[in-house]
Amino acid sequence: MFHRILALIYKEFLAVWRDKKSRIVLILPPITQLLIFAFAATLDVQNVSIGILNRDSGEKAFELIQRFHGAPTFKYITYLQSVEEIAPFIDNKNGVMVISIDEQFSRNLDAKKPASVQFILDGRKSNSSQIVAGYATTIIDQFNKDYSKRAQVELQHAEIIPRNWYNPNLIYYWFNVPSLCGILTMLEALIITALSVARERELGTFDQLLVSPLRPIEILIGKSVPAMIISMIAGTLIIFVGIHLFQIPFTGSFLALYASMFVFVSAIVGIGLFISSLCSTQQQAILGSFVFMSPSVLLSGFATPIENMPDWLQPVTALVPLRYFLVVAKGSFLKAMPVDVVFSNTWPMAIIALFTLTSARWFFRHKLG
Repeated sequence: MFHRILALIYKEFLAVWRDKKSRIVLILPPITQLLIFAFAATLDVQNVSIGILNRDSGEKAFELIQRFHGAPTFKYITYLQSVEEIAPFIDNKNGVMVISIDEQFSRNLDAKKPASVQFILDGRKSNSSQIVAGYATTIIDQFNKDYSKRAQVELQHAEIIPRNWYNPNLIYYWFNVPSLCGILTMLEALIITALSVARERELGTFDQLLVSPLRPIEILIGKSVPAMIISMIAGTLIIFVGIHLFQIPFTGSFLALYASMFVFVSAIVGIGLFISSLCSTQQQAILGSFVFMSPSVLLSGFATPIENMPDWLQPVTALVPLRYFLVVAKGSFLKAMPVDVVFSNTWPMAIIALFTLTSARWFFRHKLG
């Protein structure tokens, strides 16, 4: 019995190794995902860009600013001239934080009164902002200790009073559910289309399609439309649940959101058909979907901000449709995102959709031929 088991094990190893597609699936995807996971899923924050608005010309404010200059974490520091420059600085992603020092800072310290420093953080980069706030708080605490010792005054503990925009109570599912709208919609579209042609081949019904009066482009459209409809329905269900069950405020335009969702689903359907055209079995299609799905979620900015990723990896995220739709979904729910901003995140998905659908059509015709 033992020898028979060994023979069976040996046979399975040979079967896997002799199949070229199995070798590729076993070797290439783990290495690729290892590289992507290792660099994309990082919580390390380095070379941070910040802004400083200093309205105090006193010595104490200058000393505090020099401590931020001396910190290795803050490499790029921009000086702002007015309060009106704070919002554009954060909105345009010029920096993750702005430090605002009012004109009474040095005067209050000289009078041995509490002095306040304001941190304005970019909540879109939640992990980075929390880490940067921790670094900045450490610098403030050390400045507080050194000044209290030098001035021989009682040490006043620094108190942080946070105020959050768009999601003031930091309710997690207000952030998570709009993101899941994109991820689960992508999963539906990808699985349905990736399995469609592979299932036909595996069941032997694909030959019946070949001898039918349908042309290749008609078969391709027939495979695409149901997946798009089902995915849009799934996305609608998630939006409905988010608004009515989780009570997440929807502040944007439904029309703009659905237009962007349609383009997003079109891009994913093209990718699913591309995978399906390369696979002969449903198992291969599922593996191919997994190979695309996991890196897409990581590179979309859902788990970790794109700005935390290495510079060489950030351009790769431009090829991920989910990256753009997550911005549209969260912005439509919480930020009353204007239509022009929705469009600026939709046209890259339209280019991806055009490329993936065209590629899927070419491979589909090639396989039929």
